[in-house]
Amino acid sequence: MKILVVDDEKDVKTLFEQRFRKEIKTGEMEFVFAFSGEEALEYLSDHEKEQEAVLILSDINMPGMSGLDLLGHIKQKYHKPPPVVMMITAYGDSENHRIADELGADDFLTKPVDFTILKEKLKKIINY
Repeated sequence: MKILVVDDEKDVKTLFEQRFRKEIKTGEMEFVFAFSGEEALEYLSDHEKEQEAVLILSDINMPGMSGLDLLGHIKQKYHKPPPVVMMITAYGDSENHRIADELGADDFLTKPVDFTILKEKLKKIINY
């Protein structure tokens, strides 16, 4: 499964590569990183025919295009099959959570990300 991680914090790449070392090595999961909403849309547009990103993990609070704006673009443009979009939100950020839910977010994670919970959610999607 290819997973697009969208977060303006560049150290997230190292963190995901460390926490998912086994899954990456076995080919069970492949991660692609975008460090802005704009970069994520560019990646999706460049790979539109392949529909490569099965799952998108996006931070909500980013400079420029927010994760909510990105979510709106994704849900409007990509229908067949629609990618699963999980939003990453700060603890207690109920207003952004509500807006993301209205825009069609499939799931939510709270920062700091609990990688045990994330792995469980991803494995359920893989075995869906």
